[in-house]
Amino acid sequence: MSIFDWFAKQEKSEPPIQQQQKEREIADGLWTKCEACTALTYTKDLQANQLVCTECGHHFRVESSERIAQLMDKNTWKPLNDHLTPTDPLKFCDRKPYSDRIKDTQDKTGLVDAVQTGTGLIDGLPLALGVMDFRFMGGSMGSVVGEKLCRLIEHATQERFPVVIVCASGGARMQEGMLSLMQMAKISGALEHHRKAKLLYIPVLTHPTTGGVTASFAMLGDLIIAEPKATIGFAGRRVIEQTLREKLPDGFQTSEYLLKHGFVDAIVSRTQLKKTLAQLISIHQPFFPVLPPLNVREKHHHQEEVMLKMDGKEE
Repeated sequence: MSIFDWFAKQEKSEPPIQQQQKEREIADGLWTKCEACTALTYTKDLQANQLVCTECGHHFRVESSERIAQLMDKNTWKPLNDHLTPTDPLKFCDRKPYSDRIKDTQDKTGLVDAVQTGTGLIDGLPLALGVMDFRFMGGSMGSVVGEKLCRLIEHATQERFPVVIVCASGGARMQEGMLSLMQMAKISGALEHHRKAKLLYIPVLTHPTTGGVTASFAMLGDLIIAEPKATIGFAGRRVIEQTLREKLPDGFQTSEYLLKHGFVDAIVSRTQLKKTLAQLISIHQPFFPVLPPLNVREKHHHQEEVMLKMDGKEE
């Protein structure tokens, strides 16, 4: 075989580089690889299944806007306090100033802070909903997150709405120091007023829910729901093992482990979450007794007066 024949054969057997790049770009957008079982799933099928793997049931991380669309009825969502923006009261600086980190994260995610709050309908029932977003600095709880959740709960108490908060957080935001820790008590206080009003509160714990969020409003629900195989805890596994000098059991700090030990009431798949929440809210709706028509009440009242007069004559 001459060298010319060899080059001609290579050109026929290998597709052009531009064609290879084009095919790779198309494949990258069409298919999604599961992080748990490595199965390839058609991206549209995955989105239709609410980002739950159709092969193994692995729950992919969901953005806050997507979560709102999954839970709330179409065209019923009304944001609350979306004008609140974080500041840098401590002038904190690690690898870069906190103010610059906030701006970069806002530009990257399109969010103002790590939570979206608002009201809407879930299967026709009114609901006050807060959804945390792990993309924004690990879903950390700063002053804005605490204030938005507190105002959401107060609004729900005033309007007598149930509250659902979807948790996904690494804990309190260290860049705000004590100001972030104060949010734990503030939100817990608002939830206590909500409880005294005999209104429902359900936290939904997703992967991961840790730190100050777990130590406050994530564990204060009337009913606590978790997604399958979510990491839920306060301190990290390695920190606990080094402190106790003991090996922790397998599956420690997972939703299944917490369900077994009574910290979680139910594990609900994301595909069944809206239906489950709607059923729970429907069951716990405030009871308003239905009075009979006015003419029936007047007739009954007249009969009572006659009976009282008759009793008086007999005496």
